[in-house]
Amino acid sequence: MEGVCAAEESPERESNRHESEESPPVSSAHVGGESQASSQVSDESAESKNKQPEEDVDHLKLISFNVDGLDGEMQPERARGLCSCLTSHSPDVVLLQELIQPYVRFLKKRFAIDYMFIEAGKEHYFTGMMLKKSRITLLDSEIVSYPASRMLRNLLIAQVLFKGQKLHLMTSHFESCKDNSVERMRQLRLVMKRMREAPDDVIVLFGGDTNLRDYEVAKVGLPSSVSDVWEQLGEQEACRYTWDTQTNTNKGIRFKCRLRFDRLYLRQASSDGALQLNPDHMSLTGMEMLDCGRYTSDHWGIYCTFSAVC
Repeated sequence: MEGVCAAEESPERESNRHESEESPPVSSAHVGGESQASSQVSDESAESKNKQPEEDVDHLKLISFNVDGLDGEMQPERARGLCSCLTSHSPDVVLLQELIQPYVRFLKKRFAIDYMFIEAGKEHYFTGMMLKKSRITLLDSEIVSYPASRMLRNLLIAQVLFKGQKLHLMTSHFESCKDNSVERMRQLRLVMKRMREAPDDVIVLFGGDTNLRDYEVAKVGLPSSVSDVWEQLGEQEACRYTWDTQTNTNKGIRFKCRLRFDRLYLRQASSDGALQLNPDHMSLTGMEMLDCGRYTSDHWGIYCTFSAVC
C-alpha cells in the first residue's frame, strides 16, 4: 500500500486523476469519436451521477467496513473502490477496521475536507472512524484496550453530538479465528458493559467486525437495552452474510463459508426528551467486482440508515 500514495501523488497521476474527475466516464461505445451533442449528454449524465447525495437532516447514515488493509493485492484499485462507495452513500459516520497508515493517508487526501478522522492506532493495523463535519460534532474519544488480545485489538469510542443529541459511537475488530472464541466473547462482554453503563441521556451505537458466531452471542447474551440492528430490521437474508467466500473470491478460499461477522448494536437513550435513532434500512455495500477483478475487501460493508425521532 506504500506505493498507493506515492503513485497518487505523482504529477502524472494527479493530472490524470483530475482529468478523470472533471470528465465524464466514456463507455467503449463512445470511443473513437462522438458528436458534440452526445458529448454534452455524457457531461450532463456524469454530472448527475457524480453529484453528492443531498443531506437528509432527519436521518443518520452509517457505514461499517473491514477494508482488509493487510491484503496487498490490487490495493490501489480496492482503495479507490472504497472511495467510490463512500462518495456514493455520503455517510455521516464511517466505522473502519483493518486500516493501515498508507490507507488512512489515501482516504485523507480525498475526504479530509468533509470528514474528521479518528484512529485507534498508528502502527501495524487498527480501526478508525470518519465523521462528517457538517453533521457530527466530536466531543471526545477514547481507546479501550483488550488486555488479553494477542492481535492488537481494542475498542474505539467517540463521544459526539448529532442534532444536539449525545451519541457514543463505537467500533472494534474482535479477535479472529474460531480457536479464539473465549477471547472474542470476553471482548463482546466488555463492549456490552460499556454500552449498558453509558449515561441514560446517551445513545450508543456500535459497529464493527466482531468475528462472532451466533452461538457465542447466545452464550454471552445481550443486555435487554441493546438490540442487534439486523435482527431489529427483520433479519433480512440479503444482508445476513458479510463474510461470504461463496461469492467473494478475494482470498481464493476453496471451501464455502458464509458468516455474519460484521454487526451493528444499538442502545437507545432512556431519559425524558432524548432523541431516538430508529433503524429503517440496511444493505450490504462493496459487492460490485472492480475492474481489476477483485472486490473492495474480503468482507462486505454494512450501510445502515436511522431515523432521528424526538
